[in-house]
Amino acid sequence: AYEILFLEASDESLVRRYKESRRRHPLGLEGSMLEVIGEERRRLEKIKARADLIIDTSGLAPSEFKQKMKERYGLKEKPHSMSVSVVSFGYKYGVPIDVDLLMDVRFLPNPFYEESLRMLTGTSKEVQDYVFRSEGSKEFLEKYKELVLFLLPKYIEEGKSHLVIGMGCTGGQHRSVTMACKLGELLEEKGYDVQVRHRDASKNVALLGKKS
Repeated sequence: AYEILFLEASDESLVRRYKESRRRHPLGLEGSMLEVIGEERRRLEKIKARADLIIDTSGLAPSEFKQKMKERYGLKEKPHSMSVSVVSFGYKYGVPIDVDLLMDVRFLPNPFYEESLRMLTGTSKEVQDYVFRSEGSKEFLEKYKELVLFLLPKYIEEGKSHLVIGMGCTGGQHRSVTMACKLGELLEEKGYDVQVRHRDASKNVALLGKKS
């Protein structure tokens, strides 16, 4: 079973939105903006006629639109309405462009210099044990967890629904992966919807393999 939701807005609202965003209309037609919008309306008439629900967004704030979606489709939220992505990466491959909070963990003990750990990643127990052998690593994780748990409700209050936390080390293979895994586990325990991604771990392992 499915429904067709059709969103529309007044000509005045659409013109204002295109001016504010400074984007061209996707139809890319010649003529005034009102003429192009009129052509778009004509092309969508059949779809609009089949719609189960039509919403005019002209005067709707984002929060009001979200509430309408919850009321209509019963979107269920977890205990916390924010989802969190924790991304490990290597600085030598560049910082992810979508990161909201960025933490450099290159000050932590580096398993790279241990021959038996060099080709492993921070998802392995051996690497994690090595990193957390240092009291400084444990203290850092505890303090950073407290900071993140303090910030998340503040972001939620501002209406943010998704946060990306970047954890970076040199190659994105050992220290950043270890901390991303641990931080993800801690946030999950607190009821947040968490995804942990390791952007560069396998890439760096492959690079080391070629060099050896």
